Amino acid sequence: MTLRGKVAIITGAGKGIGRGIARAYASEGAKLVLVSRTLGQVESAAEEARASGAEASALAVDVANPDNVRRMVDHTLERYSRVDVLVNNAAILGPVGPLHLNDADHWTQAININVTGLMLCCHAVLPHMIEQGGGKIINLSGAGVTRASETISAYGASKAAVVRFTETLALEMLPHNVSVNALGPGQIDTELLDPMAGDDSLIEPVMGAMVRRTKSGRGAPLEEAAALAVWLASDASDGLTGRLISATQEDWRELGARIPQIMASDQYTLRFNA
Repeated sequence: MTLRGKVAIITGAGKGIGRGIARAYASEGAKLVLVSRTLGQVESAAEEARASGAEASALAVDVANPDNVRRMVDHTLERYSRVDVLVNNAAILGPVGPLHLNDADHWTQAININVTGLMLCCHAVLPHMIEQGGGKIINLSGAGVTRASETISAYGASKAAVVRFTETLALEMLPHNVSVNALGPGQIDTELLDPMAGDDSLIEPVMGAMVRRTKSGRGAPLEEAAALAVWLASDASDGLTGRLISATQEDWRELGARIPQIMASDQYTLRFNA
């Protein structure tokens, strides 16, 4: 029960990776505030968490709406008086295909949800984390960060921005004991891939092969990403901040003893990956 008593907000928690993280956090004793734009889905996730013995509540929240985000944080504070962990998982794929064929409004919507929405959630919880003496923020990364794909420009640009934002915010929060890390979940079969699964003509060959492999059952296990999210929220990761950690490409369970060495280098940053 490595998260016993910790209060965690998880965005995009109604399905996919967010729901998997919620399930893992519930099993580790966290108190959960689960949010997504679709209330029915997130209520189902909260019921699942409660069935395992965890405390959990569900809210319909659009993370790109500042009023919704404030309501989410107010609800958490009213119920638990603190916020220990924020998992920024809410995201959309955005338009698929060459930019000149993309719908500009759909492209902008992806940036608003994936980047601005994530920023709004951080902005809302940080004063409370600072006041209580610390906290953990986990931002979900994704495809396009370390390798460009010419057919998902909105998603790739947004996730690269998330990692640089993570590094910048981590530096700002060093004096306040608030760690901020990015989590690369790997190629997990979620609904996010569905728009790319139906028409190979819209995506580049390498991305198309990845989607077909993932959809055929050979993708990364959701449970591994959820386990990494638990580790990043736990005391075991204390001292690690401003890093991008992959659930599938790193032996992250062995990182604890190396945290001082990692923090003295550019390892697991965009500078190192470049």
